[in-house]
Amino acid sequence: MKIELEREDFLTQLQAAVRVASTRSAIQALSGVMIAAVSGSCELRATDADMSLRVPLQAQVTREGSVVLPARLLMDVMRSLPRSSVKLELRPAEGDVEVLSGNASFHLRTLHAEDFPPLPAVDSDAGLTLPLGAFVETAAKVLGSASRDETRPVLTGILVSASGHEVRMVATDSYRLSVKTTQLATQLAHTFEVNVPARALQELARLAAHSEDEELSISVRQNQVVFAIGSTVLSSRLIDGQFPNYRQLLPETFVQELRFDGAELREVVRRVSLLAQKNAPLRLAFAEGELTISAQTPDIGEARESLPAPFHGEAFEIGFNPEFLREGLDAVGEAEVIVKLISPLRPGLLESGDGSGFVYLIMPIRLNV
Repeated sequence: MKIELEREDFLTQLQAAVRVASTRSAIQALSGVMIAAVSGSCELRATDADMSLRVPLQAQVTREGSVVLPARLLMDVMRSLPRSSVKLELRPAEGDVEVLSGNASFHLRTLHAEDFPPLPAVDSDAGLTLPLGAFVETAAKVLGSASRDETRPVLTGILVSASGHEVRMVATDSYRLSVKTTQLATQLAHTFEVNVPARALQELARLAAHSEDEELSISVRQNQVVFAIGSTVLSSRLIDGQFPNYRQLLPETFVQELRFDGAELREVVRRVSLLAQKNAPLRLAFAEGELTISAQTPDIGEARESLPAPFHGEAFEIGFNPEFLREGLDAVGEAEVIVKLISPLRPGLLESGDGSGFVYLIMPIRLNV
């Protein structure tokens, strides 16, 4: 293999591949990236056995071939090079790759290419195509609610379903629940419902941010999902196990339904939360025509702020985790926010007032009077 490419272009693709390459596998090749120059084109590949990535490289191919190099070392070397043009040449006899840029030269030992597994491609016959922006924006609304607790792996994923004219994503960590339904202009050719690791959707969002493509291709297999943005292919294992029946978790009726300016409520919550430290709850006290948000942390201080609220009825106070409440309001965005409540010990619900199909259920914290 012998290729020449631009350092900045290579670095952009390499950074994505390094995020996917394994950092803890016993198979050394999985900590590397494969550079494959075949049929005049060039591709960068990485995998940790659960997720894999294939990204195209703009390179001049002088001699075809493939090689696996240590991912992080290669990225550090690329960042340090003095010139924009870089040449890489495999030297089979020496078991290394020569990297040349200006007067600088490096010789990097290769990893065992035979230990690097083949990576999947999109199955165009079994897949479907939908707008990339709509898919990524839907994921962004719910990603924050996915659990990070690996002891309950089913909750570390996003339930992704697609049928008819809509895509729906659901995430929960058992303390809050996010549901986002997005309507599509055209009907989908296939339907599916799978539990995709949140990490895979986060990486897909990063790839989309650097892409000019407007369409996303998805193909689902028995235990795997494959996403394609142009020539970039991201695949991930699906999460086994039964995702919670989120519909049963959403109350059918509420006692109070209050509408607030989303930006105003978010700013008040943000300010008062500064004094909700050491697991202190954020208190929301509702009285006739008014909402008072307060927080108190012993040995640190307290804060409170009031704002008008279309509340009528018997006054009550409910507590929430300040971080979870802030994240829910952030997900609603600048739109009007609808706050739905039942009682101080029942979950509250945030809903976007613009009909965008986003709901956020949050469990309360029992307050000590």
